[in-house]
Amino acid sequence: MRRLVTGLALLAALSGCSRKEARPGEAEAPGAILFFSADTRGYLGPCGCSENMRGGIARAASQVREARKGALPVLYVDGGDSLFGNPTLKPEQVPQEERKARALAEAMKGMGLAVRASGELDDTRGAGFRQGLGLPELGPDGVKVLTAGARAVGMVSASDAAGLKQASARARAEGAAFVVGLFHGTVQEAQQAAATPELAVDLVLATHTASEFDGEENKLVRDAVPVVALQSKGRSLLRVDLAYGAKPGRFTLQKTAEDSEREASSIERRLGLMDKEINLPGITPDRKQLLQRKREELVARRQALLTAPVTAAGDGDSFTVRFVPLESTLPSDSQAQAVVNAYDADVGKMNLEWAKAHGQDCPAPEKGQAAFVGNTSCAGCHADAFPLWEASKHHHAWKTLEDVGKQFHLNCTGCHVTGWERPGGVCRLDKVAGREDVGCESCHGPGSLHAEEPSADNITAHPGQDVCITCHNRENSPHFDFATYVPKILGPGHGQPLEVKRKP
Repeated sequence: MRRLVTGLALLAALSGCSRKEARPGEAEAPGAILFFSADTRGYLGPCGCSENMRGGIARAASQVREARKGALPVLYVDGGDSLFGNPTLKPEQVPQEERKARALAEAMKGMGLAVRASGELDDTRGAGFRQGLGLPELGPDGVKVLTAGARAVGMVSASDAAGLKQASARARAEGAAFVVGLFHGTVQEAQQAAATPELAVDLVLATHTASEFDGEENKLVRDAVPVVALQSKGRSLLRVDLAYGAKPGRFTLQKTAEDSEREASSIERRLGLMDKEINLPGITPDRKQLLQRKREELVARRQALLTAPVTAAGDGDSFTVRFVPLESTLPSDSQAQAVVNAYDADVGKMNLEWAKAHGQDCPAPEKGQAAFVGNTSCAGCHADAFPLWEASKHHHAWKTLEDVGKQFHLNCTGCHVTGWERPGGVCRLDKVAGREDVGCESCHGPGSLHAEEPSADNITAHPGQDVCITCHNRENSPHFDFATYVPKILGPGHGQPLEVKRKP
């Protein structure tokens, strides 16, 4: 019996962010706070390739935990498409992605997840794997009514207008005063469904994006039934504050919050401009430090707007909708961060072991095609270009992964190793030696033919933007501008003629 009690106590300690039993007076609370995540696509956190990248389950957990310190009840709900980033996986990806999904599930439980819907990205490893994670699930066209202080809120899942209408009617019948539709569809599809006559829904969250990059922004459409969509990959949370008036009735979206929304949007635009300058190659340390300080002040100012208490606007029930961008300067929850750290420690070992046991070398290039030979083969003829490269971030690409223990993470390797998964390149994590960093061939292409017989016809002498954006894409390098960045890596012997030293 003592062991059972001890085990239960330990479990309670480990789930410190979990939703608590109703506190004294909470059942009569004059409002509630709802947090939503959706379309996380298997992201525990940002890759860290750029400055000030948003996101991370540990930052999200901190927001939920901080809100629970207040007097109002707090519910956390996930809209789905969160466990994996792709509907199919290569064999070598399976150990890492399954381990990541388990880490996400563990963190969500620690956040006191009340209920979650699911999408096709949650079933990448099959329904059995998803169900085995033990998360509180909401099936297709499902209904879950939750106590939220003096009112009850209903969460309903749907993927079409008919399902949304039927599920929301059931939620009302079961006593829900405020109903949220977790709609597995795009914003446009959610808007069409929300326009259904006599729909018993107060807010629709579009939980699905048509492609990986459609979810780049938070969206709020102020229709008769408001429709919202979250920035994908766990970069923002949706916060809905419910305020209960003296006369219960249908909830209305507070217009008094629009001034705060406009100010938050203004801050968002200023932060975007700052981030673009902060990420410029060659920015001076003093200028960067100054911008970072100003940025922190703006983030704190916006955070105050997004977490300010909300009271009923009049006698009726009302609500506000606020997006909470998970900025790099916001705190991380220690317990959720421990889950992420455990994942980072495990996954590198798992991937390396898999490569040793099952890895296959890259196929040889076709006859007459070039193979990758490494920087050493380039140095003989292009020694003048190397001082510039050695001073660049490209030369330290592998070390940046080693510094954070991610050198064997498959999400990162492709942009930090030369010739990754290309014919004549390297396809095994246990055989990257000599190909670390962004070397000459990352931009100029495989160089074996050029090394044997130097010619402008058998090498990419002047790589274009298409080469750069394979890694400097919107996810890893959101502020990349080809025309601005390219001059930063050019110099004598590398894109510029060598200076001719004349005799006096």
